[in-house]
Amino acid sequence: MITTLAISGYRSLRDIKLGLATLNVVTGANGSGKSSLYRALRLLADIAQGRIINSLAIEGGLESTLWAGPESFSSGMKKGAVPIQGTVRKNPVSLKLGFSGEEYGYAIDLGLPPPVPPSAFSSDPEIKLEALWTGPVLTPRALFAERKGPGVRIRDEKGAWRPVITNMQSFDSMMTEASDPRDAPELLAMRDRMRAWRFYDHFRTDPEAPARRRQIGTYTPVLASDGVDFAAALQTILEIGDEAGLHEAVHDAFPGSSLEVAATDGYFEVLMHQHGLLRPLRSTELSDGTLRYLLLIAALLSPRAPELMILNEPETSLHPSLLPPLARLIARAARHTQTIVVSHAETLVWELAAENARQITLEKQLGETMIKEDDESPPWVWPAR
Repeated sequence: MITTLAISGYRSLRDIKLGLATLNVVTGANGSGKSSLYRALRLLADIAQGRIINSLAIEGGLESTLWAGPESFSSGMKKGAVPIQGTVRKNPVSLKLGFSGEEYGYAIDLGLPPPVPPSAFSSDPEIKLEALWTGPVLTPRALFAERKGPGVRIRDEKGAWRPVITNMQSFDSMMTEASDPRDAPELLAMRDRMRAWRFYDHFRTDPEAPARRRQIGTYTPVLASDGVDFAAALQTILEIGDEAGLHEAVHDAFPGSSLEVAATDGYFEVLMHQHGLLRPLRSTELSDGTLRYLLLIAALLSPRAPELMILNEPETSLHPSLLPPLARLIARAARHTQTIVVSHAETLVWELAAENARQITLEKQLGETMIKEDDESPPWVWPAR
């Protein structure tokens, strides 16, 4: 389980450290930094897929995603006695992302490329440093895999450093290029754990949405992020997953209703039986809110629970009456997987808090995202370039 999330230099997240529990809900006013926090988590996951440079390019490049304020705020700036202004930079430009738990920690530091030699890719960020260590806080003794520039070194069984790569490209991560089952099993294990993180963000429910169409069905223990295998995912839960939990979740949200997955010539289709109707409704007939809720059920009751699941504004298009059962559904899923919910729906936040979720409220101060009423940040040490 991740116990600390650290982000520095990314959009409004100048320097933030979050303590995480099993179930977490991140909230705050519009513009407080919720979306930036969600994107930072996606960037971390993209590292294990070898996509972080491309992902930053899609966001406009490193310079567009960097913290736009001064490197630090003087006491006079904070008090309003002097205007906000740039200061003499003490550290190199960087965007840093990291996380840790009781077992392992990981951090990455991205920066700007040198001006020479000239290149058409001069706006691409470079991976300057990566570190993997044991335990929740980085110490020299806990560090066992390190990348600086083009070189990667790993400690052997006796604690001695051994170089494994000396010509790493600036756009490649050691998580993808240096992970090896024999030479670096810890890197391989961490890469696979990060690749298994699951994100669900605004399921499509328009008339052409994949979830509304009949699909060829195969065992589907993990719902796709676009819901294309919705019917197969539900049938998989019914056959090898928490069938009772699925029926309870449907009845909790839609009393008197039940689901059926019809299979014809290998094609699966979701049917919803509702009290008072003489025939079931097909997925093409369901309202946007009903379909989105059923998709959330399929996602949260996955027979193959991930180590970490992140839901971004799951309340979208849902009637307020569905938010209490949604909170109960999320809490049920959190028994088996660490869960982070990003939401601005007060009712959902309250209901999740009642389910013992850690509430993280974000606010802006001088353009910087801060944790409201957070007295103490978890311990964290960034690796030095």
